[in-house]
Amino acid sequence: MRNIFFIGLISFFTDISTEMVYPLIPLYLMSMGATPALMGIIEGIAESLASLLKVYSGYLTDKFQKKKAIAFLGYSTGILYKLALIFATSWVGILGARAIDRIGKGIRTAPRDVLVSESVGKENMGKAFGLHKALDMLGSAVGILITYFIIRSFSGDYDYKNLFALSIIPAVLGLCMFFFVKQKKEAVQAKNREPFWKNIGKVDSQLKLYLLVVFIFTLGNSSNAFLLLRAKSVGFDDVNVILLYFVYTIVASILSMPLGKLSDRVGRKNLLVPGYMAFALCYLGFAFADTPTAIIAVFVLYGIYTAMITGVERAFVAEVSPQELKGTMLGLHSTIAGVALLPASVIAGLLWNSFGATVPFVFGAGLSFVAAVVLVVFMRK
Repeated sequence: MRNIFFIGLISFFTDISTEMVYPLIPLYLMSMGATPALMGIIEGIAESLASLLKVYSGYLTDKFQKKKAIAFLGYSTGILYKLALIFATSWVGILGARAIDRIGKGIRTAPRDVLVSESVGKENMGKAFGLHKALDMLGSAVGILITYFIIRSFSGDYDYKNLFALSIIPAVLGLCMFFFVKQKKEAVQAKNREPFWKNIGKVDSQLKLYLLVVFIFTLGNSSNAFLLLRAKSVGFDDVNVILLYFVYTIVASILSMPLGKLSDRVGRKNLLVPGYMAFALCYLGFAFADTPTAIIAVFVLYGIYTAMITGVERAFVAEVSPQELKGTMLGLHSTIAGVALLPASVIAGLLWNSFGATVPFVFGAGLSFVAAVVLVVFMRK
C-alpha cells in the first residue's frame, strides 16, 4: 500500500490547492453579475471539454504505458489554472481557467487510477481506491479550512486573487510526491496496442451496463456549485458556505476507506445501489430543506454518498476491464460522466432560473433513483 499512499499524497496536496479556490468560484462569479444559468454553462463546458480527453488519455496510457509521466503532466496544469484565475477579469477568463483545470483532470485521471489498481491485488481493490479517495477528500477538507480561516480573519474583505496565488504552494508539493511513486513495468510493447474500439467486444457486458447507468445518473448530478448556491439561498453567508463545504469533504474523507474495504467483502453492487439512493435522498433534501440545520444534515449525507460511490465505482471498472484496456475504460468512465455533466449543469441552471431552486434537485433525485433501479434489476452481483 506504500505506492497508494504516495499517489494519495499527490491528490492530497493537489486538492488542498484546488479546494482553496473552488468554493470561491461561484461567489466570485456572482460578484461579476453571473446568474445560475451562466454558472451552469461555465461549469458544464469546462467539465465536458476535459471529459473528452479522459478516454484518450486512458488509451495513451494503455498504448505507451507511461502512466506516471502522463499523470504528472495532468497534475502540472493545476499551477496554470491558478495563474489563469489571478489574471482573469471577467466570467470569460474564469471559464478559461476552469477549462485549464478540468483539462488537467482529464489528462491525469485514467493513468492515476491505473497506477492505483496495479499497486494491489483484486481482493484489496476497494481498499486501495478507498484510501486514495480518503486522502483526496482530506486534502479538500484542509484546503477549504485554510480558505475559511483566511477569509474569516479578513471579515470578508480579503482579495481572492491573493488566495489564488497562495494555493500554488500545495500544488507544487503535490508534484514533488511523484518522486516516490513506482510504476509497474509492462511487458507488452506499444506497437502491439490496438485502438480500443477494435477490442470493444472484450468488454464485460456488466461494465457496458454500468457505463449506461453512469450517464443516466450524471444527467441529474449537476455541478457542486449549485449546492453552494442553495446553501446561500437558505441563509448561509459566503464565509459559512465555505465551512459547510468542509463538512461534506471531511465526512467523505473519513468514510471512503472503510466503505471501500466493505465493498471488497460484500461486492460493489451492494454499495453502488445504496449510494445512488443516498444521492436521491440528498438531492430531495436540497430541494426542500428550508433551515440551516437541514442544509447541514444534507451536506453530511452528501459526504456519505461520495464515500459510497467514488472509490467503489473505480474499483469496479478497474477489476472488470480487460488488462490491455484498463486505462481506456477508466478514462471512458470519466468521459461519460463528464460529457453528461454539460447538459446536467445547463439543465439545472435553466430549471433554477425558470422555476426556482427546488425543481433542479427534484429532477436530479429522480434520475438517481432510475439509475439505482437499473442496477438492482439488471446488474449481477
